Parts: sequence; structure tokens; C-alpha cells
Amino acid sequence: MSILVIGEALIDIVSSAGSSDRYAPGGAPANVALGLGRLGADVELLTDVGDDFHGGFLLAHLRESHVRVHARPTGSTSTARALLSADGSAEYEFSLRWAPDASLVGSGDWAAIHVGSIAAFLTPGAAAVDSLLQRGRDSSALLSFDPNIRASIIGDHEQALARFESLAARVDVVKLSDADADWLYPGQSADAQVDRILRLGAKQVALTCGSEGSILSTASARVRVPAGAVKVRDTIGAGDTFMSSLVHDLQSTGTRFEDMDEVMLTDLGENASRRAAITVGRAGADLPWASEEGA
Repeated sequence: MSILVIGEALIDIVSSAGSSDRYAPGGAPANVALGLGRLGADVELLTDVGDDFHGGFLLAHLRESHVRVHARPTGSTSTARALLSADGSAEYEFSLRWAPDASLVGSGDWAAIHVGSIAAFLTPGAAAVDSLLQRGRDSSALLSFDPNIRASIIGDHEQALARFESLAARVDVVKLSDADADWLYPGQSADAQVDRILRLGAKQVALTCGSEGSILSTASARVRVPAGAVKVRDTIGAGDTFMSSLVHDLQSTGTRFEDMDEVMLTDLGENASRRAAITVGRAGADLPWASEEGA
């Protein structure tokens, strides 16, 4: 059985002081699908791209990483301008659309379904997200969600929080960054943020905290996994690498969440951190292949 990823694929236009713009394939869910394909998973991506040069480039890029893409190309491909700061972190400006054709995925069952980022919040495509998540719940697929908050385009805080919590209540795994969590739940500690998401119904929460590492938690076990020392080229794709690693490892092992102890959670976090370190050490969302040392 395959893994279905649902969400945007777009072109990152990377800008930094003193350099020419660099164009690269991106979109958080597309990056997760790409990462899964490179780790050897059987993966499909439901997305929305244009029939322009950028759309063709995206489709070829994903297929080279063994992703089966479901899209009906038309119009212009979405873009995200990533503005890099001196420390390699990025801020984004978007030109987007999100209207996938859910009928393209057919009636198959999946071992796991991952949804994420802008596509989880924007209409009309959010309806496809909800429909396919329900199919996953009905078939007992592993369900995961990464909100990858982009505050400038997902609506006001109250509406976005309600949508986030609605989705978090329906999935098994929620992964988010500390910046996401602080935007959703300002003024709360990391542990309080994790506790709140677990109370919504998620069975596992992973909170990434940049150079400070990550927190992985179920209702009965919680660990803090330090980040390894790494030379950062840029942080584009780091969180997506962490997410793809979690989905890959959870789907591969099939361990029940209620049976996970601190050792199992630590292994998950260390694998994800090691893979993310490879990504941040090179330009753009260039996620690791299983054949690479340390992947």
C-alpha cells in the first residue's frame, strides 16, 4: 500500500542580499512526498500545478524522486518567494492557488495519508483534504498533519486556530515548529502547547525547535532530542525532511502509539534530526536519499 500526500507544489524563488534570484521546486507537502520517495517509500502526491514551464519542471522533479503525481495542469503554477536572512532562515511571500481534483486519486486505500501547510487551510481545496482524511480514517490509515503556518495567507488567528484544531483532532500525528506553536498558542510553554494538541486527539506530537532540537510526545511518553552540530547553508526543507522521516519510520514499523516508550520516540527524533541535518547543509529543499551516508 502506498502513502498519499495532499498539498501544494510550487516554485520557490530564493532571494538573498548580493545574489541573483534562484528558482527551485518547493511546497511543503511536495517536499514531504519527495523525501518519502527518496527514502524508498511508495508515494503519491495529489496537488495543483499549472501547464506552464514551472509546472512541467515540478512534475519532472517529483517523478525523478519516484513520486506518482496526481494533478490536472492548467493555468499558472503557484510561487513562493523565499527571502533569506544572514543566518539562513527564510521568510516567504506567496502567489497561490489550491484547487486539486480529488477524483484523480481514484478509490484506492493507503497505508498513510499526510496533509499539510497552506493546502490544509485554503479553499476550495480544503474540501478535498477533508474528504480524503475521512477516507483514511475509515480505512485505519496512519494520518499526519503539519500546519507549516503562513500567517499572511491563511486568514485571521481565530479562524486558522479553529481549522488547525479541527484537523489535529482527526489525525494520528501532528508535527509543527516552535514558530507555528507560538503563533497558534502565544505565551504558552512548549510542554503546554504539546499537551493541548494531544488533548485534541492527536496520538503523537512532534515539536521542532531549530538548533534546540525537538520534543516528541505521546499521551504516556515524552522526550527531548537535541539537534546535532551542523553547518547551515539554509533551512529550506528542514521541517519537511523531519516530517517525511516521521511518516516513513512510523509507517514502516507499524508500532502502536500506546506502545511507544521513550527509547522509540528518541529513535524517531534522532532519525528525523539526522536527515534534516543533511538538508540544511545544502541549498534549498534537497532532501536526502536513502543511499546517502547518514540518511
